[in-house]
Amino acid sequence: MAFDGTWKVDRNENYEKFMEAMGIGMMKRKLGAHDNLKITIQQNGNKFNVKEASNFRTIEIEFTLGASFDYSLADGTELTGAWTLEGNKLVATFTRKDNGKVLKATREIVGDELVQTYLYEGVESKRFFKRG
Repeated sequence: MAFDGTWKVDRNENYEKFMEAMGIGMMKRKLGAHDNLKITIQQNGNKFNVKEASNFRTIEIEFTLGASFDYSLADGTELTGAWTLEGNKLVATFTRKDNGKVLKATREIVGDELVQTYLYEGVESKRFFKRG
């Protein structure tokens, strides 16, 4: 499918502000802004296998569209939620386990880029990935 492939982060928009809203400390924000994240996505029908590799960790996540699962961010923040497909866009709603606040995320292909958008507590951030 369109999301299949390996994507390497190219640039960020408002990412440090987003991490600050999430409660991530300054040192981790500075490191996180330069994490060299690489995402490998394989889609098979409603099932996705996503491998995230960065300077800090490598994890593999398997999920089925619409099915809730647990996920932890690189800083250790625990979330639970699900991805759905709305048109050509992957849309996720995750709830933080520590404070019950909601993190929304989307992934969509725009031109030759994968654009990942985050929204938390009114702060929106985007990360742009190129095939690689």
